[in-house]
Amino acid sequence: MNAPPEPAYRVAVIGGGPAGLMAAEVMARAGLSVTVFDRMPSLGRKLLMAGRGGLNITHSEPLETFLTRYGAAANWMAPRLAALPPSAVRNWCAALGQPSFVGSSGRVFPTAMKASPLLRAWLARLASLGVGFVTRANWTGWDSHGVRFADGRTHAADAVVLALGGASWPRLGSDGGWTGLLPDLDIAPLRPANCGFTVAWSAYFATRFAGTPLKRIALSVAGHSVRGELMITAQGIEGGAVYALSAMAREAIARDGFAEIRVDLRPDISATALAERLAGGGSQSLSNILRKRAGLSAVAIGLVQQARHAGDPSPLLDMIKSLRLRLESCAPITRAISTAGGIRLAELDGNSMLRRHRGLFVAGEMLDWEAPTGGYLLQACLATGAAAGRGVLAWHAAGGRLAGAFSPGASPAG
Repeated sequence: MNAPPEPAYRVAVIGGGPAGLMAAEVMARAGLSVTVFDRMPSLGRKLLMAGRGGLNITHSEPLETFLTRYGAAANWMAPRLAALPPSAVRNWCAALGQPSFVGSSGRVFPTAMKASPLLRAWLARLASLGVGFVTRANWTGWDSHGVRFADGRTHAADAVVLALGGASWPRLGSDGGWTGLLPDLDIAPLRPANCGFTVAWSAYFATRFAGTPLKRIALSVAGHSVRGELMITAQGIEGGAVYALSAMAREAIARDGFAEIRVDLRPDISATALAERLAGGGSQSLSNILRKRAGLSAVAIGLVQQARHAGDPSPLLDMIKSLRLRLESCAPITRAISTAGGIRLAELDGNSMLRRHRGLFVAGEMLDWEAPTGGYLLQACLATGAAAGRGVLAWHAAGGRLAGAFSPGASPAG
């Protein structure tokens, strides 16, 4: 008599963003029975939001430089990026019918620029691999039947991948509420990353220039400098150059109660050459000197004038080449592009499994790493998702299964 077939190895993926979907793909390709659960009515909502202005999937710089973008988490991220490097992500996109190109900044975008064609093709591929999708499923923990959801449904699983994201843009699905479901883990507080900052503008400046970009500038914080542009908001500043330095500014605010950022309004000209242009202003107004001799835009002139009205005693040349802005606080985490903090990396073993909860794997922004915009965020989410998927495969190969239901503090045996 033939032995009955072994039941399929069931994996629940909680979170339908890039990290969860990549974990699902790795496992489904190996023949595991995978179901993805998400509390929103549809999957990949933050991915779609990220692609509204052009989906930046990765970056073309050498991997050695790429790794430095992850700061303290670079060593931990290294094997994950080695297993799924930027070149592999580009090939993966191409296989989904979404070829990519390298922009002038080195950033990599799908030719279609948008996220929606990529997501549609990805979900279709997953469905063809047998992956199931359950939406409006708000995970609340475990019970005697398996993974539990807010509506009372449960799902039996032999392994679980958590990919619930951080706490930025909660209306898109990630609200950080999972921290309360894992109280025994060492979790670094969730904080805004790639965020804007508040500045105490004058009422006139805020009214006149809110929504105006300040282009072709250089910003410096705590010895770190970056060229780019920023956007003036009614409350402060945001934009690519600001995001690139947001981690340093955030830490300075946490330490000192504020951060000072320096703005070079004309980084393309030396201080010596600019001083020659400014010499002999005669009877011209300050506004005309700044516009005609320094070549400043209206918003840049407004910044200099505001600094003067606020009592900054710096010489005019210094104001143009190193304008001081005091950042009072980070913009709310709900408006940040990404999140810092999360489950500390020491809580995971080399297979992305929690040391205290055997059979429970974690990926994406739930973990304590951060990176600037420019393709590094999505690349890391995909790489950590793939790593969690491979971890489940190793767990399965070793005969590991969740020993029934468990709750925080318990350690299911494998």
